[in-house]
Amino acid sequence: MKLIALPLLAAAGLLVPFPQDPDQPDIESKVIDTEGGARVLLQDVRVAASVDDVWNAYVTEAGWTAWASPVAKIDLRPGGTIRTHYGENAKIGDDGTNTLHIVNFVPKRLLTLRAELAANWPEVMKQDADNLMNVIVFTPLGEKSTRIESYGVGYRKSKAYDQLMKFFIPANEGLFRKLKQVLEK
Repeated sequence: MKLIALPLLAAAGLLVPFPQDPDQPDIESKVIDTEGGARVLLQDVRVAASVDDVWNAYVTEAGWTAWASPVAKIDLRPGGTIRTHYGENAKIGDDGTNTLHIVNFVPKRLLTLRAELAANWPEVMKQDADNLMNVIVFTPLGEKSTRIESYGVGYRKSKAYDQLMKFFIPANEGLFRKLKQVLEK
């Protein structure tokens, strides 16, 4: 499941660097094991940009293609989709198109996505497909600072998911670094 997470913020002088505290890194990932065998991947990101700009990075095509994939088509509504492709000259609908279903959202506050799993996804994820979601919480920390909490839910405690976490954590952190790079210009 690709977590996700932007119109370019180009207005000079509008961004204030996010204060770096060694005890509070700007991207932090952790796996939380819950009662009953559930597992949650929490990725906590601090971005030196307004909540408006961070929200738009997730819910507009211009925003999404600035950091997450070269091609995107977004239908922002409950039951809508974010469709993406990572190929250089690809089009939405070509083989390899990824679909994220928009479960629900609260503007500038919450976005819940569920990935449509293709045939090439790991079998363990296909078994859990209906339960796998990404809940993204946007919290303004000031006019030019936002906290993103991305909760990957629906995972189970297992060796297969342990292996997948070794892929998802650094891959998602790379996407978040790109998001920060685009928004913090």
